[in-house]
Amino acid sequence: MSDVLGKGEAYYRKWLKRLKGLVYFFYPTEVHGLENITDQPAIICANHSNFIDPVLIGEAFGPEHHIHFMAKEELRSKPVLGKFIENLGSFFVERGSSTGIDAVRNTMKCIRSGDKVMIFPEGTRVEEDGAADAKTGAVRMAAKLKVPIVPVYISRNKKFFRKAKLIIGKPIPVPAGTHEEYEAFAGQLMADISEMGREEA
Repeated sequence: MSDVLGKGEAYYRKWLKRLKGLVYFFYPTEVHGLENITDQPAIICANHSNFIDPVLIGEAFGPEHHIHFMAKEELRSKPVLGKFIENLGSFFVERGSSTGIDAVRNTMKCIRSGDKVMIFPEGTRVEEDGAADAKTGAVRMAAKLKVPIVPVYISRNKKFFRKAKLIIGKPIPVPAGTHEEYEAFAGQLMADISEMGREEA
């Protein structure tokens, strides 16, 4: 992970700039809340419904904010794609184990380097708000590492050439708590992210 972190930033910036025009051509995206992006390390949490979501988030935050994405382990074995994800400075986790030792260790390295980590609390692609319970991994790590969560809403019904919305909310501090409190926090976080989308509808 340390080697990837060392070279990942330049690689990340290069590909973000290369892909921007192409991504926005196919998925024209209206971005709100840029003023809420913090220069400090943070964990970014968003709803997830489409493979393009991580790219749209990266483009919205811009190349000056290196985001390390927590990707599902199955992508590691994909020809070309797995190596590409790793070279970006992102890392892989087993589905449903975002609080595993490797996930926590890699997240700590990214945060301590001053960067941001992107986690989808729903754990998989979800077509409708509230259709999946939010996992507590992001909340637990934010509390442990004493960094805020930046909530992000992305339109779920994205289609080629149709405008989508991406809304960045204000950073949310996460206090240390019990398992039950983390579950409640994670559930409320996803409810608030859904509400961000309704407010901008």
